Amino acid sequence: MKFLRYIVIGIVFGITLAKAEVVSWYRIYEMFKFESFHMYGIIGSAVVIGIVAIQIIKRFKIKSIDGQPIHIHPKQFSIPRYLIGGIVFGLGWAMTGACPGPMFILLGNGVGVILVVIGAAVLGTYTYGRLRNKLPH
Repeated sequence: MKFLRYIVIGIVFGITLAKAEVVSWYRIYEMFKFESFHMYGIIGSAVVIGIVAIQIIKRFKIKSIDGQPIHIHPKQFSIPRYLIGGIVFGLGWAMTGACPGPMFILLGNGVGVILVVIGAAVLGTYTYGRLRNKLPH
């Protein structure tokens, strides 16, 4: 039952994203055509909240639920890593109309065809894991 709170939080988060139309293919389409600020506002808000949260965690040395210190390791900056990864992620998002989180929300909303996208995402993740040592990082 320890994970029940995470399931409840996930369900509430999923309902929130569905009600905010973040999982709407039309909203994503508008975003990629630069016709609407809706998705950029949501993504921008998430980035700002993430930056603030990380700074709070670092400055106040906040601990995890288990009481362990949270260590945020610095990222290794690499142009190929972010450029290639961002292009692949963006192309997948544009072609399917869903990024990883909303894929499961769409499944929960009864969009069964999203199982093809989830399967492709799992296959892509597996392929990356197998080829990781051969890719530029």
